[in-house]
Amino acid sequence: MNTRSQDQTAHLKVLGTGKMPEIQGGPGVHLLESFPNRFPHRPYVVSIAFPEFTSLCPVTGQPDMGTITVEYIPDELCVESKSFKLYMFAFRNHQSFMETITNTILEDFQQLLHPCWIRVKGLFAPRGATRLHVFAEAFKDLPEERSRLVREAVRHWREETTPHNP
Repeated sequence: MNTRSQDQTAHLKVLGTGKMPEIQGGPGVHLLESFPNRFPHRPYVVSIAFPEFTSLCPVTGQPDMGTITVEYIPDELCVESKSFKLYMFAFRNHQSFMETITNTILEDFQQLLHPCWIRVKGLFAPRGATRLHVFAEAFKDLPEERSRLVREAVRHWREETTPHNP
């Protein structure tokens, strides 16, 4: 027996079409799609990673590689994962510093989703014997009780995902 959830998908343009959107203009919020969060009353963390991230240095044109991870507590919307993948692909021929890329991703996600909390981690591969990790984070202004619940969820998430040294 086949069943369907109550998820709203009719507005999604890329998922299931087999077509790639135009990404020649480079990365931007226009490439991302969202769907309604069915559980906005519950602060839960979504973690989505792209371990094959590539972009280009704006000075030398040399490739930068790494893993981009977006962690967020959704409010009314969640990001659709295929659009996330295509958005990440748009950086492939984009020339920008790693710090700019990480903060741009944070801003694009904030513009699209307006999440309760978001953190973008750019864990870039060493180049020239130098490893660069960039973290950008933001909390949405929320009513006091909801803010407390969101910050508590973030604290628990960090405790669960942070390696502990004995």
